[in-house]
Amino acid sequence: MPAPSPLLIAVESPFSAAARAVSARYFDDLITRYHGRPATAAEIADVDASYPGERLEEPNGLLLLARRDGTVLGCAGMRFVTEAAAPGAEGEAAAPQRVGEVTRVFVDAAARGLGLGRQLMGALEAQARARGLSALRLDTRSDLVEARRLYAAVGYTEGAPHNDDPYADHWFRKQLAG
Repeated sequence: MPAPSPLLIAVESPFSAAARAVSARYFDDLITRYHGRPATAAEIADVDASYPGERLEEPNGLLLLARRDGTVLGCAGMRFVTEAAAPGAEGEAAAPQRVGEVTRVFVDAAARGLGLGRQLMGALEAQARARGLSALRLDTRSDLVEARRLYAAVGYTEGAPHNDDPYADHWFRKQLAG
């Protein structure tokens, strides 16, 4: 049996046909899991419109697509944000830090269990380090058990909320070594 073709993970415009198609599959999966029934085309379009692609395009962020033999198997995005740093021990103000907010981590059902999620997260970390970001953060829902397991397995720790997303139940963070 021949070895599988290599997996290629690369930055792509969130407006490309491939990115829009995998984002629609991601939103379909999220909505279907949340409601426990198939998502409608209108629901997918509404969610897509509420998460504009500009947030995942330089200089605001990026979107990675994972392909094997030209087929898109998954994606992962990151928005670049500046967050206020906690005051120092003496109460002195600390400089704000640039962090990456991870979003749209998705692997097609047929490709799950093959380590693609770990590879996408590793590629996001490499992109974050290359841009000098100090940490990555993300939020997720309780029903996305596999995602929470993945984030813990690749070194994220659960902590306090960093946003007020009404659909988020869990917030994770990973400090990046210099």
